[in-house]
Formats: sequence, structure tokens, C-alpha cells
Amino acid sequence: MENSSPIKIIFWIDSSLTDFVLSYYLDKKINCELYAIIDITNKPKNFFETQNLVKFKKIWFYHDNIKQNYVADRKFLEKFEKSNNLNLLELISNDRHFNKFNEFHQFLDEQILSIVEQECIFFDKILTEVKPMFMVTQETALRPHHLLYLLSKSKKIKILMLNHANFGKLCYISENHHKIDFEGNLDNVEGKNLGFEELQAKRKSINLSKTLVNFNKIQAGSMKEKLKAGISFLNSKNTNIKTHHTYFGRTKFNVLFYEIKEILRKKSRENFVNKYLKKKVNYDCSYIFFPLHQEPERSLLIACPYYTNQIETIRHIVKSMPIGYKLLVKEHPTQGPARGWRDVSFYKEIMQIPNVDLIHPSVSNDKLIQNCSLVISAGGTSSFEATFFQKPSIIFADVGYSILPSVFKVNSFHELPTIISIALKTEVDNSDLDRYVTLLENNSFTLDYLKLLTLFNDEFFFGGHSVDVEISPLRMKLFLDLNNDMFTTLTDQFIKKINNYLETESKITKSQKTD
Repeated sequence: MENSSPIKIIFWIDSSLTDFVLSYYLDKKINCELYAIIDITNKPKNFFETQNLVKFKKIWFYHDNIKQNYVADRKFLEKFEKSNNLNLLELISNDRHFNKFNEFHQFLDEQILSIVEQECIFFDKILTEVKPMFMVTQETALRPHHLLYLLSKSKKIKILMLNHANFGKLCYISENHHKIDFEGNLDNVEGKNLGFEELQAKRKSINLSKTLVNFNKIQAGSMKEKLKAGISFLNSKNTNIKTHHTYFGRTKFNVLFYEIKEILRKKSRENFVNKYLKKKVNYDCSYIFFPLHQEPERSLLIACPYYTNQIETIRHIVKSMPIGYKLLVKEHPTQGPARGWRDVSFYKEIMQIPNVDLIHPSVSNDKLIQNCSLVISAGGTSSFEATFFQKPSIIFADVGYSILPSVFKVNSFHELPTIISIALKTEVDNSDLDRYVTLLENNSFTLDYLKLLTLFNDEFFFGGHSVDVEISPLRMKLFLDLNNDMFTTLTDQFIKKINNYLETESKITKSQKTD
């Protein structure tokens, strides 16, 4: 669709580089005016300052606008929060740099408020001045990115978020994380009349759980690449500890000490997991299945902000179950490769909860789901996969598949006893699942998203082990040309979404004028 004036688009560009690629191709293919907020470390900064691959109207470097000597004004934050319908303390409490997951620096309350207030002023000023029509983004993984996303929504900026559909190699672009832009219910969707066996075969051919496990093993990377990243870091000037609050405390000595400690405790934790977590399951008993989520991860910190304490969630589930049921809790198979396992005290605390069995990550998810009475998860793939085994599920996150009648969204722990009782009596209707899968496929396109992330990591970031690297414009151009087909396919989907929105807005405007 032709548009006389340039379409204003703003990007959040970080080390994944996906949004930079999108800006490159959108700049070539449509009449647009591009802006970018860039969240990167100091070494790749020169690339963005000097590159001429993308003609940005203006760029801002996020960390340049967060000063250490700034004094926060709590009254300003109260007013800003209210006027933009935000919950800043929710975001702060779950920020992985501000909480227990940061082993290098403990932030004081005033430091945190100072950072957040500067972000609010910085983001608000940009959005007010630019007035973009669209924000093009990936799934928001860290708090500043998510704050910009929420503020953009508050200002009625159209969000175009690239989502991995968690169903094979399908992706879609939508306003919200893991939710298709769809109004209505499944009654409005015509399915393909697939039976459970056909749907199960479709799910099995995808084997999403195995794909994600393999991806995380790749992300863990080879020791060779990790050593290269370590040598590069030790030979660097390490200026980020002065300019980036996310790097506070990461001196060369502290990082080296942490890595050695991590190797030792990972081995110790793995030994405990292999020795004490159950590998043999009694599938004949009545049980509810609760798969743990990997931590730290967006799926808990941002998607389930009030259910981040998984041990407390387990306690609430146990207290809410009918007599005669056990709760089987399984460690996430990627927690070890990606995060070095959890502290042994975490596992011991779960094992001490009555009526709970802690299951080894090697035990088949399919078999656990197939023989359970109910799946409860924060909002991951297990609850979706449960429907393919004709099992009801309960979730805590707001995700797209909650449109299925057999999936129950919990809004508070007080609801759990009632919802568990109802869910246990619920049967999965084949036609509902058939319609949802049809809806998902009709609104998605094929893109190997995990391969895309791996490509960036392997090409620029030592297999994902270091993001503080020099980026050559020539190398970037060769990379774009080499992967042109994949990137063009992705960009065309964004253009299609933009045109659909512009057409809808045009119809609304014409209708209003007629009235």
C-alpha cells in the first residue's frame, strides 16, 4: 500500500541484532523514517556510530543517557507511573540485574530509582518528539526494553513484535507477547477437522521440547568459543564497568573468579541432580505435573511477575490439590546447560515438601504429560502440549493458547483450589484444539527463529559467550547478503503487517468522515 509521507518506525536494537537487520531491509523496501534506541556495550558502539548501511533519522545510545550521579525524584516517578498506567515496582522487583541473580553488584534503592527515572524521562522524551507510528521489536527480554514497550503502548504506538510461536518453525507478528492479534473466540474459527491422532502426529513431528533443549545446548557453546571469549575479555580495557550499570562489579578478577566458581558448583549441583532427583516414575498413581521454568528467564520475571518464587508456587499447588493426588515437579532440561543448575538448597527444599516428587530432567516430558491428570505451568510449552494428549492445564501467564477452554488462567493463588477442581473434571475437545492450531497456522509464517539467533551468535559473538565485540561494517554487509533470503522473508512479513494496519486505519478514517 502506498503512503505519501514516510512511516515513522522506532526500534530497540540490542546484541541480538535482529532489529538492526529489519531496519536495514525496511529502509530499502518501504518509504519510512527510522529511529533507534540502542542497548549495546562499548566495543560494538563504534559500528552503530559510523555505519551507513541503514539511514537512521536519529539514534540514541541507552547507556549514554543513564548517569550515575542523578538523584531521583520519587514524586515525579509516582506521577509518571500513574499517568502512563505503569507498575514500576513490579518491573524493578523482577529485574535480573537488581535482584538475587546479579552476583557482581548489589544496587541501593536510590541507585535503582535513579536509573528507572532517567529511563522514564529518556523514553518519554523520544516517543513524544518522534511520535512514531510503529515500534518494531523482538520479544522483550529485559526490563528497560519492556518498559519502552509498555510506554509505547500507553502512547497508542502500534507494536509489531516478532514472536516465536512455540510450534515448529512458525513465527508471527503481534501487538502482545505470545498472543496472536485476534479478537473473538474459537467458535469464529473454521478448523481442518483433524483428529487427535493427526494433531498428535503434527506435534510429534515438530518435537518442540527437544528442539529447545538442543538450542540451549548450542547456546551453552563449545569450550573453544568460550575460551576465545574469555581471552578477548581479559585482553580488553573493560570500560563497560564504568559506563554500563548492568556491568557494575564485573572486574576482570571478579569475572574470572565467578567463572571458576561456576564450573565447580555446576559440577557439584549436577552430581546432586543425578543422584537424588527421581528417574523412575510411578505412572499408575494419580498425579498433577508441574514443570519448573528455567531461571532467570523472561517467562517468569516479565510474563509471571507475581509467581516468580517457584517453591512457593509448588506449596500453593500442593495445598490446593484434592486428596489422592501427588505433585510431580520436573527440573527444566535446559537449566543445567544454560544456567549451571540451581543451588542444591533449592532442590532440597522442594524434596522436603510433603506429597511432592522431584523428577530428573532426563525423564520424558511426553510420558509425564500423557499419564498425568493435569498440567500446571507458569505459561510454557508443557501446558500447550498437554492439549495434544487430551489433558487440561492451568497457567499463570497471559498467553495466546489460554483461549482453549481446557486451559485455565489463574489470577491469584486463592483461586487455585477451585480451578484445580474444575480443571480435573474438564475434557479436552478435539475441535477446540483443531481450531486453535488452524488459527495459529493461518496467522503465522515459517521462519527458523532459533537458527536466526544462532547465526548472529556464531558470526559475531563467540557463539553467544560475549557481546562486547568489534563489529566490522564489511563483515555485517557480507552477513546480510549471505542470509538475504531469510531476512527478506522476515521483512516482507513486517511490511505485510504494516500495510494491513494502514489499510484498516484508512477505512476507519473514511468511515468517520462519512458519519
